[in-house]
Amino acid sequence: MKLHMRYLRFPICALIVLLSAGQSYGASGWLGWRGPDQNGNSPYKVSLPDSLDLEGKEHRWTYPVRGAGTPVASDGRIYAFGFYGEIENVIETLICLDAETGEKIWEHKFADYISDIIYNRYGIGAPVVDAETGNIYLQSTNGLVLALSPEGELLWEVSTLEDYGRLTFPNGRTGAPAVDGDIVVIHCITANWGSNGPARNRFYGFDKHTGDLVWTSTPGVTPIDSSFSTPVFGDLGDQRVFYAGTGCGNVVCVNARTGESVWRFQLAVGGVNSSMILVGDDLIAVHGKENVDTTEKGRLVRLDIPTEYPTGELPIVLGEEAEMWRNDEHVAFTSSPVLVGDRVYTTIAMGSLLAVDLDSGETVWEEKLAPDQLHASPGYADGKFYVPMFDGVAYVLKDKGDSADVLGHYEMGANCLGAPAFYNNRVYVFTKQGLHCFGDEKLKKVKYPTPAKAKKPGKISQIQLVPSEFVLGPDDEQVFKVYGLDASGFRVKEVTNNASLTNWNPLTATRTSQVDATISGNRLSTGRSAGISTGNLLASYNGMTSISRGRVVAGVGFIEDFESMTLSLKDKDGVPVSPPPGTWLGAGPKWHVMERGGNKVVAFRLERLLWQRSMNFIGKSDMCEYTLEADVMTDGTRRVLSTVGLVNQRYLIALSGNQRLLEVSSNHERLKESVRFPIKANTWYRLKTRVDSNKDGSGVIRAKAWEKGSDEPEAWTIEVEQLEIHSRGAPGVFAFAPQSLKRVFIDNLSISENN
Repeated sequence: MKLHMRYLRFPICALIVLLSAGQSYGASGWLGWRGPDQNGNSPYKVSLPDSLDLEGKEHRWTYPVRGAGTPVASDGRIYAFGFYGEIENVIETLICLDAETGEKIWEHKFADYISDIIYNRYGIGAPVVDAETGNIYLQSTNGLVLALSPEGELLWEVSTLEDYGRLTFPNGRTGAPAVDGDIVVIHCITANWGSNGPARNRFYGFDKHTGDLVWTSTPGVTPIDSSFSTPVFGDLGDQRVFYAGTGCGNVVCVNARTGESVWRFQLAVGGVNSSMILVGDDLIAVHGKENVDTTEKGRLVRLDIPTEYPTGELPIVLGEEAEMWRNDEHVAFTSSPVLVGDRVYTTIAMGSLLAVDLDSGETVWEEKLAPDQLHASPGYADGKFYVPMFDGVAYVLKDKGDSADVLGHYEMGANCLGAPAFYNNRVYVFTKQGLHCFGDEKLKKVKYPTPAKAKKPGKISQIQLVPSEFVLGPDDEQVFKVYGLDASGFRVKEVTNNASLTNWNPLTATRTSQVDATISGNRLSTGRSAGISTGNLLASYNGMTSISRGRVVAGVGFIEDFESMTLSLKDKDGVPVSPPPGTWLGAGPKWHVMERGGNKVVAFRLERLLWQRSMNFIGKSDMCEYTLEADVMTDGTRRVLSTVGLVNQRYLIALSGNQRLLEVSSNHERLKESVRFPIKANTWYRLKTRVDSNKDGSGVIRAKAWEKGSDEPEAWTIEVEQLEIHSRGAPGVFAFAPQSLKRVFIDNLSISENN
């Protein structure tokens, strides 16, 4: 079996071995949280229980894992995204259970790090099973994208937080990846670098076999909210596309093979979180935020969308004429609708289930079920609706035509935030306390259809360079592949051996830029002393081209005093400044280089209150066992100061000015320890950090701070022991200027090997 390693060269920490994932498997079942038709409706004829009574005869088993999403099922197994624990000991998991007995087969655990998640808002999402390989894909709450085999072997993982600048939010909404062909798509908000530096709602398409990034799509405008709308796939002419909602209030259509933004429709002012429903050539969408044309919240619409792939300049912006009908009785903030026959069913924020006529958009009936509703969506199977509600009560009901027929309602013991899943003659319901299975004592297996074979692709008419974005450290290497695609974007074959790879600058570029690396065939390599840099690579094959962009980032041996920066710009006060290093993720709008006390330093900008807090990564996510240090200072007065810090191996070590503390944290509710430290305004301090790992998985986070110009203290100012240490993580810088009042500064930044 061919082995592939995702993390290459120095430093190699907690090395991940990738197993070959390309063999045919042929999985079948409830593979995605919305079911085989992507609409919450099970098309399979099987008898399902009328009761969801935890004390009843149809309760088969409960597994004690906490969840806020939907399990999926394949080949006799249940896969669920959940978590265990409270406060300090919270850990997320992807768990595999026997679908009939509930016995654990395997699980893969992963801890949160440097996120903003609060109140144990974990597990608000779902895995997805690939029909071709049987592999399982998941995005964790803080953006760790995982690929595992049906037997639980980790195939690859990507830290989107550290590699692409994914943002986290207190609400914890994560959603589910979606797989189509060779691509697994995730949805998040990122503040990356270069043209992707501003925070935007983005979709990332990864090669499902390797984890390499195939494309990035930014189809909307500046977001107001986050969104966890799951992509819904369909065909548009001869192209494969998906539809989803975004944090900027748009419904978007994106090419699933290339990431090209096709069209968008402004549905709301805030985020559109619900998943869409394809109805022939139309699209059903719902939201629960403020409408674009009224101050009221919530709307269900049926959209007349393009039926052929548009030509010319894209994306097209659809106007209000695209609305076939609208229903403003729907305030569905995060619940997704279900399509059954000629009706659409939705749970709304006020706790009701509504039935809507598909042709007219009129509400046929409304059934009040609970005080409110959050996240959870109804599901339909065997002629019945299974409706979990946020208050922890689940309903089973039928549509009598002009009203609902409630067969029963059942206390589930904890909040329900996910949709039910249907597999064989079983119903699965997740709560914040356990995963429950209901059904007849005798298992009746459904004969699920085998996955359809992909159609034979046409001739090569375009190429695709993979990865489309790369990051290298010193003494590092990236191997590229070039694929030939047909006119519809489907892979025809790999053409790497007959393609060429060169450095490239667009004709519109104002300056020449290329990565400090050497090209040899399809390999890009850096030396041990490679400097931080950005650039583009151009792949050429038979007159066709494709571009990849990338960075060479800081590694061990990095030193930055900012003196080489040219202060060619001016800030809002007319002070000469320069952008921060272009390799820093999301740093452009938040930092600039300026003079302070006769030296050039990097300073936190104060232009926008929204940007009063920033964490920016400067190296690779696979780094470990390094010492990160810098000179740091906060502006201010005796009473008003800011916070400045460094990120080392997924731990934030910060001098908190207003509290006069040296603090170590990761997620603030999981880990936060501090010692008193007499921080003074406008005084430079040297901050030194390191993380030491032990063979048993434990470790210690260490930091010391002292006034610049004085002797370094021999002892560490703070040492925090952890039974389970983060074994790797990117270095970074941190600033928090409350109300954007007082600036912080960093100078003489360096990374060295632990000694």
